[in-house]
Amino acid sequence: FAKLYIRPMACELRGIVARCCGVWNKSMSGSIKKATLVRRHSTEESDIPEKKSKCRDIAEDLISESNLEDSKGIEKLRKRKLALLMSYCGAGYYGMQRNHGFDTIEDRLLKALHTSGAIPEEGINRPLAVNFQRAARTDKGVSAARQIVNIRASMIENFTETVNNYLPQEIRVISWKRVTQGFNCKTKCDARTYSYMIPTFAFAPVDSLTNINFRMDERTLEEVNSLLKMFTGTHNFHNFTAGKKSNDASACRYIMEFKCGQPFIREEIEFAVITVKGQSFMLHQIRKMIGATVAIMRGLATSDLLTKAWGSERVDIPIAPGVGLVLEHVHYDYYNKRYGSDGIHEPLTWEEEEDAIQRFKETYIEPHIIKAEKNSLSMLTWLSSLVLHTYDVREDSVPSSVSRINSDLGKAYLNIISAEQEKDHKEKEENSVIE
Repeated sequence: FAKLYIRPMACELRGIVARCCGVWNKSMSGSIKKATLVRRHSTEESDIPEKKSKCRDIAEDLISESNLEDSKGIEKLRKRKLALLMSYCGAGYYGMQRNHGFDTIEDRLLKALHTSGAIPEEGINRPLAVNFQRAARTDKGVSAARQIVNIRASMIENFTETVNNYLPQEIRVISWKRVTQGFNCKTKCDARTYSYMIPTFAFAPVDSLTNINFRMDERTLEEVNSLLKMFTGTHNFHNFTAGKKSNDASACRYIMEFKCGQPFIREEIEFAVITVKGQSFMLHQIRKMIGATVAIMRGLATSDLLTKAWGSERVDIPIAPGVGLVLEHVHYDYYNKRYGSDGIHEPLTWEEEEDAIQRFKETYIEPHIIKAEKNSLSMLTWLSSLVLHTYDVREDSVPSSVSRINSDLGKAYLNIISAEQEKDHKEKEENSVIE
């Protein structure tokens, strides 16, 4: 009975299922490919990493090395997926990311890559066409010692030197390395490290003399580091950025390290370098963390400000000037461990370029920061505005500028300005009478 009926029926059912699956696969494969293509190209800033196996990445790179015969294939062989190491001084530029109508680092780089023959003209207007991506955004005026971008480019002769010939001196491509076909310098990044070069007089008490003659002692340095350590760990930083609600999960960020180094003197001004390492940072986050620290050190707020800021209510926190902020490192620990020793790719560590990076910082970045403080008094001017902040809870509907002016310190500050203006006006009148 089993031989005559059951087994033949089972075989027939298996055949029907197989044929149905085959038809479904043929009809759906095209749709799936199209949907995948649309998803991959829908946004430049997608945080969804492409899922590929290590074997597939290496296989694609080996295929790209194969020696094809036809001329079209040879032209394609010249294109490689690269990670470019960049250094730049942000003075005079409106940040790293392209912003239509404004001069940005990204615009200058793409135009130089095109002029040098590394990418087609399409890559300038449509960076996605050449797989362009930046590891981190930097705001207006912010510099970078080790910015990373990835791009698919033709391997022109003397790549680094040729591209640099079409870049201004304050923007340099330091080096490049080949990366896997699925590499994305933004999503593959494990952490980022920034530094902030600050005049130490920013930590002087508000009732003491605040000028270039101030020198930070060891006790003050310990107090600064004690405050900075409070930021480490995971916190809700919605009060340290713009446009984030307290219930927004993306406002929670993890800070690994936050510390201030020993002070040093440059052109009669004492500076210190604060370094912060975190998985990722939001707009203005680092500058607001510096702003809160300075306000507490000057006695305008207490350390309770930080606890209050991590709560659900909106708190008024000042933003420190951007001129001292520098992107120092972009970390790829997981990528280096997985692909750095596969025989095709190198780890993205760049130790061999350390001398060139330090020379660039000493030639362009640090002098710009010192000049901004010595000539423009950027930090000193900002310090004078700290009294306008309430360092307290404010309503979302009330602009921060209004809450600052309505504070007791803000009113006192405006009274001082008004008195000084009235004094200047009287002096001018007296001088005009004498004349």
